[in-house]
Amino acid sequence: MGREVKFSLVFRDMWQSAGKYQPRVDQLVKIAPVIVRMGCFDRVETNGGGFEQVNLLYGENPNISVREWTRPFHEAGIQTHMLDRALNGLRMSPCAKDLRKLFYKVKKAQGTDITRIFCGLNDPRNVIPSIGYAHEAGMIAQASLCITHSPVHTVDYYLALAKQFIDAGADEIALKDMAGIGRPVSLGKIVAGIKAYRPDIVIQYHSHAGPGFCMASILEVCQAGCDYIDVGMSPLSWGTGHADVIAVQEMLKDAGFQVKDINMEAYMEARTQIQAMMDDFLGYYCPPLNRENNSLLIKPGLPGGMMGSLMTDLEDNLASLNKWKEKHGEAPLTTDQLLIKLFDEVAYVWPKVGYPTLVTPFSQYVKNLSLMNVIQMEKGKGRWEIFPDTIWDMVLGKAGKLPAEVDDEIKALAASQGREFLQTDPQLNYPDCLDEYRKLMAEKGWETGPDDEELFEYAMHPEQYENFRSGKAKAEFEADLAKRKAAKNAPAASAALPSVITVTLDGKSYKLDVAYDGKAPAASSAPSSAPAGEGEDLVAPLSGKFFLTKDTQETAHKVGDRVQKGETLCYIEAMKIQNAISAEFDGVITAILPANGDSVEEDDVILKIARS
Repeated sequence: MGREVKFSLVFRDMWQSAGKYQPRVDQLVKIAPVIVRMGCFDRVETNGGGFEQVNLLYGENPNISVREWTRPFHEAGIQTHMLDRALNGLRMSPCAKDLRKLFYKVKKAQGTDITRIFCGLNDPRNVIPSIGYAHEAGMIAQASLCITHSPVHTVDYYLALAKQFIDAGADEIALKDMAGIGRPVSLGKIVAGIKAYRPDIVIQYHSHAGPGFCMASILEVCQAGCDYIDVGMSPLSWGTGHADVIAVQEMLKDAGFQVKDINMEAYMEARTQIQAMMDDFLGYYCPPLNRENNSLLIKPGLPGGMMGSLMTDLEDNLASLNKWKEKHGEAPLTTDQLLIKLFDEVAYVWPKVGYPTLVTPFSQYVKNLSLMNVIQMEKGKGRWEIFPDTIWDMVLGKAGKLPAEVDDEIKALAASQGREFLQTDPQLNYPDCLDEYRKLMAEKGWETGPDDEELFEYAMHPEQYENFRSGKAKAEFEADLAKRKAAKNAPAASAALPSVITVTLDGKSYKLDVAYDGKAPAASSAPSSAPAGEGEDLVAPLSGKFFLTKDTQETAHKVGDRVQKGETLCYIEAMKIQNAISAEFDGVITAILPANGDSVEEDDVILKIARS
């Protein structure tokens, strides 16, 4: 009998790669014993990354979900693991040091055994501290090599990185091939090189199926000494997801490896439950294109986990762009046409901004910048006209060191805006924050929770947590789901659905207008949260959610404030990025039309400003 290879079911990532949301806690608890009965998994990925944020978005407490979800696997002796973003914790933006330390203590207390630490820049300054924080909390620290294919991401590059992580105390190494574009032979050389340096180090391989390399890559890394393989299962395998456990098991068995048998009765039961979850609500957020393999993904190198949300984002952006084209007498674009334009632009933008590894959040940054370029160019404008500060932070080195030099075109753009490149430790740019959030929770009368888990969740996802606590997130999710169900099931069904939903946030009531036909909702008879004043309109340059601040450290502008040209006034969150909206001239704010967290369409008036 050959060497044993073990399987990990990436249940969380299966859903993120397919669409926008994750199962509810009642659905997770129901399927957990079935997964255990399948008998083939030594590990299950239970949480991390976008999992907890999307729980908040549909109105569920992620702390309760993680505790309930991990328990059945512990009882069965199956290890649980999560995905974390090093400097960013569980979110898109960097975290304070005290929040990062609390993160691991909370997740260990909730039942997570292993943390897969990754940095989209592969910057050891971001990963190595997390190895120490994980150890302090009693967790297994698995350090990741974020795999991509570029002139700078060579076998030698990855071997040097792995040696740094091992020397810094990493318990395991993960090859995180999040786009599935690692070339099979090169991946085998990386695994063999790591095993030559440290024969007893545990190596786990994670790949997405979309581009078509994954089965060859799995065989290569196993032959080179890989210990664990991440797999998915039907009906969420393949496509932008992962190779199905049945195919991988049979392939490795034929190659002479020792692998566990699959209880097919339990497999079919789990498959049925997953389909029922999709029929319930999750399938309404799984675009059909994400169920297909596509070698076009090789060129842009975008990760499978991001493709799940990308297709949903494209729906909104395509509708907004085609509305503009219709207004200007131009032919509309199809989804495929926009997708190809986006892929081509990613291939152009990626080297310009220094080849960041295309994984969260940097894959979103490169994709978003590319998509904004495409949309602006489709409107006859130039590249780089919308360049959010969060993306500048990546380019300038605030979040870590880029793998390659930034292009002269981008350097010139930075210089023209007075922006400076940084060489300092990224963590120094983000001061401790927990005392501030403790104070805020005390003021609101909120408990910090067992093991400070509610404090952690608030500090990690401030806006989403507030919307969760107020009920606003759940109301918006239910309105959106009703719209999607009405559109799919019967046009007449919308007549029975609400046109206005009232939610309460911090003691203040807001009316949300709901549309079911893809058009902007009719104006509500409810009074605006701020009356329209005199002055010139400031319009939204893109569709998204309106916020007055990006975090609690900023002071929100209010009516009557005097502002200067170029000053940041508010933000529109689109595609997980908060885009700063600046004043176009000196003046006084006379009206703020949307409420904080409201959805706005491109060209909606968001503020009125009187010139001064």
